[in-house]
Amino acid sequence: MTTALNGKIRSKIRIMSRNQKAPREIERKFLVPDLPTLTNYPHIEISQGYLVSLDNGLQVRLRKSGDRYSLTYKRGTGNVREEREIELGADQFEKLWPATEGKRLVKTRYEIPLDARIVEIDVYHERHEGLIVAEVEFDEEETAKNFKPPAWLGDDVTGDPRYSNQLLAS
Repeated sequence: MTTALNGKIRSKIRIMSRNQKAPREIERKFLVPDLPTLTNYPHIEISQGYLVSLDNGLQVRLRKSGDRYSLTYKRGTGNVREEREIELGADQFEKLWPATEGKRLVKTRYEIPLDARIVEIDVYHERHEGLIVAEVEFDEEETAKNFKPPAWLGDDVTGDPRYSNQLLAS
């Protein structure tokens, strides 16, 4: 990584840290045994790779989602984690992407409306072909705890490391 790029990323993360409380990601994750018909729903191809992936839940991820590029820092395990994201330019992404070799995954993400929420269905490709996982995000932990999934969502695998993207990418 170039010194200038490294400095820009550190600077953006410092600014985010000073200006905000730690943003939280609250989500539940489910297997999808019977895929609903998805042809009428918005979807996007996602490629992501990990720069850092530690057993204690610390991750630094690069993602290309359509024509959007981002670097995401996550910390914690389970259904509530700290999450910080910054947008990158394509050139910044391309400079960092080689460092993720051997720690990548590819998936198609569909967005399915469910009442006031969006269910994100990830259909994995390449070595994880056939794996389909749904994620539902929440504003509050209590809401996540009380969520009653529709019948087409299968087993709740929230917090199960076998279905974490960082493990799937390794």
